[in-house]
Order: sequence, then C-alpha cells, then structure tokens
Amino acid sequence: MPQIIILPHHEVCPDGAVIEANTGETVCDAALRHGISIEHACEKSCACTTCHVVVREGFDSLGELDELEEDMLDKAWGLEAESRLSCQAVVADDDLVVEIPRYTLNHASEQH
Repeated sequence: MPQIIILPHHEVCPDGAVIEANTGETVCDAALRHGISIEHACEKSCACTTCHVVVREGFDSLGELDELEEDMLDKAWGLEAESRLSCQAVVADDDLVVEIPRYTLNHASEQH
C-alpha cells in the first residue's frame, strides 16, 4: 500500500503526516480519509484550485494531467512544475511526498 508523506502546513497539517493510500484513490480522498482537511471548494469536481498540491516526490507515478486539470492549474496560486489538483491526482503504487501550498486563491482573496 503506497504512503503519502504530507509535509507540514501551518493550518491543515502543522506536524506533517504519513498516511496510507489505496492504489487508485486520489491524494485528496486519502488525505480526507485520514483527517487532513485539504480544502476542496468544488467538491472534487475539478472546477477550482483549492485542493492544489505540489508533489515533491513521486510525481511521475501519477497519471497524466488532462486538459481540464491543466486549465484549472493555470489559475492556482504558487503554481510549480510538479503541481497537481489533489482531487485529480490518482495514487499509483509509488510513495509520494506532497506539499500543500501556504495559500489557495480563496485564502489570497480573503486576505485582501
């Protein structure tokens, strides 16, 4: 069973976590199942960027991005080459190291 290492995030997971994921499960669903409240404003329908994560290790094991996810990621705060929407990133057999960005567009707009 693959593991997902969630790096510390000041609000969502202050101490970081190591969780087990099921092959074929999304990163978002695995995190939520383990009590890590990744924001997912669109209810995991690939219609926002609130569940944006950066996959620090294991990125290539994830399935390909589809055009809709690519379009949504273009709007994400803090976009990086290894960015994925956690609601669309399906876990394969490899372990992952995932960073939840400090802010989402929702957080950024609330700050101003």
